[in-house]
Amino acid sequence: MFTGIVEEIGSVKNIVKKGNTLLITIQATTILDDIHLGDSISVNGVCLTVTQFTKEQFSVDVMPETYQATNLKNLSPNHKVNLERAMSANGRFGGHIVSGHIDGIGEILSIKSMENAVVYKLKISSRFSKYCINKGSITIDGTSLTLFEAGNDFVTVSLIPHTRSHTILGFKNVGDVVNIEFDLLAKYVEKMIGMNQPKNESKITAAFLSQNGYV
Repeated sequence: MFTGIVEEIGSVKNIVKKGNTLLITIQATTILDDIHLGDSISVNGVCLTVTQFTKEQFSVDVMPETYQATNLKNLSPNHKVNLERAMSANGRFGGHIVSGHIDGIGEILSIKSMENAVVYKLKISSRFSKYCINKGSITIDGTSLTLFEAGNDFVTVSLIPHTRSHTILGFKNVGDVVNIEFDLLAKYVEKMIGMNQPKNESKITAAFLSQNGYV
């Protein structure tokens, strides 16, 4: 579990690709302070497991499902990535509940300056719009952000200077693809409401069975 508060920007040192799998080695500093084998690290919002590490870098495996569903397949050496360690139970909760399980990718449609903020408009799949509300939460490349506009197939977020300088979003351009995780609580609410709704009546009736030779 993560908070969406990026701890540092890492740099991809090496990538080994085999089919739809990746072995990524990333150079970092801050998150290596107390790293262990098997730890969960958010890389551009994707929860990955540490398989190797040194004092200067760590490695993670990317399985086929993650390869297909995220922008990690677009990485190459020297690319910058957002990094966050799993949330500690005794730490401050500065962002929102982030699982590290990406729902899909989005595309940056526009980037516009507005005084001390920069507004990003992103195209999303319309099937996820139900999880988006004004002033709600969204995670973009592992960064916890507030939604300022939510349309049927787009959202807008506003970044302060600190967020642009301390995450890779400051390096993004129009047309770039980003990982998106929608609000986990909204998905749980949807599930619970659905479970309490009356089930649709079955279309398999006595007349149907008779017409099809079963009675």
